[in-house]
Amino acid sequence: MSTFVRAGQPANLPAIDANSTLASLATAYAGATRVLHRHRLDFCCHGDVSVAEACRKRGIDAAALLAELRAELQPVAADAAWDARPIPELIEHILRRYHDAHRAELPRLVAMAEKVEQVHADKPDCPVGLAAHLRYLSGELDLHMQKEERILFPMLLAGHGAEAGGPIAVMEQEHDEHGRNLARLRELAHGCVPPEGACNTWRALYLGVDELEREVMQHIHLENHVLFPRAAGS
Repeated sequence: MSTFVRAGQPANLPAIDANSTLASLATAYAGATRVLHRHRLDFCCHGDVSVAEACRKRGIDAAALLAELRAELQPVAADAAWDARPIPELIEHILRRYHDAHRAELPRLVAMAEKVEQVHADKPDCPVGLAAHLRYLSGELDLHMQKEERILFPMLLAGHGAEAGGPIAVMEQEHDEHGRNLARLRELAHGCVPPEGACNTWRALYLGVDELEREVMQHIHLENHVLFPRAAGS
């Protein structure tokens, strides 16, 4: 069976094939846990089994699961390409690539953080307060995205970018606040470095937090430095 390693990732990451264990995929690829969770495959307590064996036990088509994993982990085209695309296409990209993704990902990270804090409360490296901060960040992001979806983006789509200076300024201020929230998130996650002997859920949680930070920062960059300057001149 063919193997798959995501482009741009270090070469020592495990290949995505039927012989890879659930744990190795969950702790190497942040997106892998989303797929495993959807199929109720236990990558934590029973993560030492191969994809082939786990699929056999649950009656899942291993080839289909591997295809789903590969699709989930395919790199997204560079956002730099969006600086010349029509504004409606750019906004649709932001909605699908970031707004939808944040809303899908944050509840999963909150659930994992709650589990880690409950199970490992007695350990000195337990990320106490991480679940609460993720819930707070989720709420703040959702409110922010609703403002964009209900107020700012409709203005830009209607061609009123030159009149949107006020809403854009508010969004940029909130982006600064999101940056501070992300810094606090990394602090609570101890730099996203799991302690020695951390369980698979703990490792997957930190991998997910690290990915979320990158995604939110890229989201903010695309709005601050591509969408908003272009819209202001429209």
